[in-house]
Amino acid sequence: MSTNFPVEEIENIQIGCEHCRSLLPFNFSFAFQPIVNLRRQTIFGYEALVRGTNGEPALTILDQVNDDNRYAFDQACRVTAIQLASKLKLDKMISINFLPNAVYQPEHCIQSTLQAAEKYQFPIEKIMFEITESEQVVDPKHLTKIFKYYQSQGFVTAIDDFGSGYAGLNLLTKFIPNIMKLDMELVRDVDKDPVKQIINRNLIATCNQLKIAVLAEGIETLEEAQFYQDLGVYLMQGYYFAKPGFECLPEVSYDKYEPILDYGFA
Repeated sequence: MSTNFPVEEIENIQIGCEHCRSLLPFNFSFAFQPIVNLRRQTIFGYEALVRGTNGEPALTILDQVNDDNRYAFDQACRVTAIQLASKLKLDKMISINFLPNAVYQPEHCIQSTLQAAEKYQFPIEKIMFEITESEQVVDPKHLTKIFKYYQSQGFVTAIDDFGSGYAGLNLLTKFIPNIMKLDMELVRDVDKDPVKQIINRNLIATCNQLKIAVLAEGIETLEEAQFYQDLGVYLMQGYYFAKPGFECLPEVSYDKYEPILDYGFA
């Protein structure tokens, strides 16, 4: 089910600003990784992760993105992810990463997303946009404008890789996202690292006060999952639950939930 996005399809959907109209010289597809809701023992949604058309790693695609095609790539990612999610009959949240430096005018650049959601009958309230904190943002005020506009349109917003990059806590003074995804480096071996535990506890406490849902990303062991559960974090993602599935929606078996649930919530 490789999504080789036809030129006519892009032309039919892509009606954003003029910077988004150039065509891409390469094709790509997506893998999907589940995000779980432990409290409900269900899948909250899936993150769309860019891949080559034969499942090649993300870098084989991202290395081809440059200043000349960044805007078109960002737009095509949104449309392709929604198109493929619809084909897979996804009825949960879809999380799409976007490039903040590839959005000139939010009200125009979002049009392709809105049109794709309508065409493929995918509810806007089930689309989550992630901004990775590890990418340097040229204009933080512009990023704030993008986020606020997306929220006003009904999209869910998230900061990805929080604690790894350029914005840090300063970003929270300007914009409150719906979800905060903790950086995988903060998650890795957190049950064995007292320093990481202190940092995590304070970040989670801050998010709780600001009414931001915390998502622990990169969970690979039961012990890591239990640490976050003990702090009341119920949204999790990582290889412990399921690896990304190329052009498919991996399920999470109950035996992944059971040991964590037996441990108990805070």
